[in-house]
Amino acid sequence: MNMNRGVPDRNTLALAALRIAIGILFLIFASYKVFGREFIFGGGFQFWINRFLAEGAYPFMVPVLRGFVLPHATAIAFLAAYGELGIALALILGVVVRPASAAGLVYMLTLLFSSNYPGPQAPLWQYFGASLDHSVLALCFAAFLFADSDRALSIRRYFRSHASV
Repeated sequence: MNMNRGVPDRNTLALAALRIAIGILFLIFASYKVFGREFIFGGGFQFWINRFLAEGAYPFMVPVLRGFVLPHATAIAFLAAYGELGIALALILGVVVRPASAAGLVYMLTLLFSSNYPGPQAPLWQYFGASLDHSVLALCFAAFLFADSDRALSIRRYFRSHASV
């Protein structure tokens, strides 16, 4: 932030815009899960877990998915849906961004290891290529976790700046 004028610099605004864009993306992800019944109560979550098991969970995740996640599918689906909604609102509004980013990072790594295994014979570069749909978001969450991504375009900063006036 440019301290001379109190105006955020371009990097601060870019990081805040990325934070808000990912928040909107998560709001879209969460909306069909929270406002529809199929994901939580209609077998949608179980469908995805079974697909992950059939198409490429990392070997260390298979017993977790089969032995813990599937037997507790409704509760975990509820947690996933409302967790995505919470992450979305935190990022969009710019409140509790670090805790939401930590949760988002753990969530993306869980999805990555549950669904992006390229196989035991794959060269190292294919592990990275197979994980792009989750690793890119994981890197964004890591950036939000370690940076001051709520420095601009956030409700928290807005109220803080107006409370001191």
